[in-house]
Amino acid sequence: MSPPFENKGKIFTDVVRTEKADVIIHTTIHITIRGCLHIRLDNRLKDELDMDEPFVAITDAIVMDIQGNEIYKTDFIAVNRSQIVFLLPVRNQEENERYS
Repeated sequence: MSPPFENKGKIFTDVVRTEKADVIIHTTIHITIRGCLHIRLDNRLKDELDMDEPFVAITDAIVMDIQGNEIYKTDFIAVNRSQIVFLLPVRNQEENERYS
């Protein structure tokens, strides 16, 4: 069955429902990224990291240098999975402030 499309040729696909998880990512080049990773409803955080796609999408991202100074903010950043050293979920406001 092919996806529905309108008479102008736009193709409509199913919306993937996700849940936001606030995360802190440390990379191999000593950059820290804070933002939201969107987890598919049937997946765990680890399942999202184990996917075959080369990049992980992060929204509402803040990119920081090794000293924690903000380099820039962006609504979206794609992070190469091979560059991730570790990813830390931030579960509450106290943790959020501790890692700022």
